[in-house]
Amino acid sequence: MDLSLDQAEGYLLVRRVGAQSITLIDRELSSSFLLAPDKAIENWGVDDASQLDADHVSVLLDLQPELVILGTGQRQTFPAAAFMAGFLRRNVGIEVMDNAAAARTYNLLAGEGRRVVAGFILPTP
Repeated sequence: MDLSLDQAEGYLLVRRVGAQSITLIDRELSSSFLLAPDKAIENWGVDDASQLDADHVSVLLDLQPELVILGTGQRQTFPAAAFMAGFLRRNVGIEVMDNAAAARTYNLLAGEGRRVVAGFILPTP
């Protein structure tokens, strides 16, 4: 699914979402990654939402988000309650979506200048 034809200014844009990869501007990524408006952290090391636990929370919070978007692949899959609670305890919102919805939401919020951080889970080849 192609998301945008325009070049974004001031933030990293998700251009395309596929079943096995996601394209940031003009670079295709095929392993899970974290995305903030000003940087991408590749090779996140998570290939399924069931792997997420309280230890993964700090990695995302280190990026100082006001909101976290979690893309869990082609289908929405909720991670463990301990993972979700880690954000709520710090008053940081978290939304879980499939990757296509997460990309659209991330692009919209980043385009508005919001400090959004997205985690995209992609299957291991």
